[in-house]
Amino acid sequence: MSIIGLGEDGLNGLSPTSRAALDAADVVMGPPRHLSLLPDLQAETIAWPVPFSEGITQLLGLRGRKVAVLASGDPFWFGAGSVLARQLDASEWQAFPGTSCFSMAAAQMGWPLEKTECLGLHAAPLTRLRPLLASGIKVIATLRDGAAVSELAQFLITTGFGESQITTFEALGGPREAKQSFAANALPKDAEFAHPICVALDLKGAQAIPLAAGRPDDTFASDGQITKRPVRALTLSALAPRPFEHLWDIGGGSGSIGIEWLWAHPTLTATTIEPRADRADRIAQNALDLGVDRLKVVTGKAPDALAGLQTPDVVFIGGGLSLALLDWLWDNLPTGTRLVANAVTLESEALLINQHAARGGDLLRAEISQAGALGPRRGWKAAYPIVQWSVTL
Repeated sequence: MSIIGLGEDGLNGLSPTSRAALDAADVVMGPPRHLSLLPDLQAETIAWPVPFSEGITQLLGLRGRKVAVLASGDPFWFGAGSVLARQLDASEWQAFPGTSCFSMAAAQMGWPLEKTECLGLHAAPLTRLRPLLASGIKVIATLRDGAAVSELAQFLITTGFGESQITTFEALGGPREAKQSFAANALPKDAEFAHPICVALDLKGAQAIPLAAGRPDDTFASDGQITKRPVRALTLSALAPRPFEHLWDIGGGSGSIGIEWLWAHPTLTATTIEPRADRADRIAQNALDLGVDRLKVVTGKAPDALAGLQTPDVVFIGGGLSLALLDWLWDNLPTGTRLVANAVTLESEALLINQHAARGGDLLRAEISQAGALGPRRGWKAAYPIVQWSVTL
């Protein structure tokens, strides 16, 4: 099977090797738009169905035949290439990538691609932009369709980045190519944009999310049940996220720990377990709004809700701490799993002290005070002390 990256100029943009692979195919499969860019072919043509997953089943049924699959530009940059490659043996496929829309847009903008954020938002929420929003950042992103341009402009306005410059590229690299530039808060009312479309964003705004762990508490919507900023910074440091690790955040509250965990690296995953349905809904909304919609939220009480979940590499207990929960974790999780637990009450503090004596690890007590008004003067207002236990199972 050949995976061929096709540009908007059809055969004109194909390399000789890509053209040879296409000519040798018995079956050509791709979206109707891609098939329409080609002249009449001797091969059988099959339009890729919607949803996309149905096309994979259809494609696998063509094993043994010479099949060419058409994809946009570079199929392995926010394209279908990696999805298809996972379904096939290495000996069953070869790829002929074309020029990506990211490269073509960067060339027109004069932007260094290695310093430009590239996102595929054609099948993802616009909120994935949120962690990137900061003045001076440049982004190139694919969009779902022309109508998504106005949605993007409104999103930038709502998040305080309405002065950002948007440059749209329609059918980039083909005879229908069109380019427009405008500020997000000055989108022409009668503007229309054709599919396929990508945008280049030169961001301007003041409401950037800080890069360091322990973001401001008001970053997250909550009912007051939230691990406060200084303690959150200590907790993320103790959790010590590493690429490709999975976190269980038990007693999610507002979801701040799981969300900041996911911000640390794109390969990280997390499941938040929260017993209250209203808080679980708020966690999911926070994750969506803050660009980490990949956070899985489970409504239930630990340890009952833990059975069957993806095995974690790291566990954080921010609520619902009990001896029964700790015993369950020791009995059911593999050796080497890291655990961090925070305690505020005397009872939970005593539990962690006893567990530290019995099972080892590190025990930390943090007392944090903040300056505040004290009559006509100022004084220190102390928060509840936090006891934190870190241990490897």
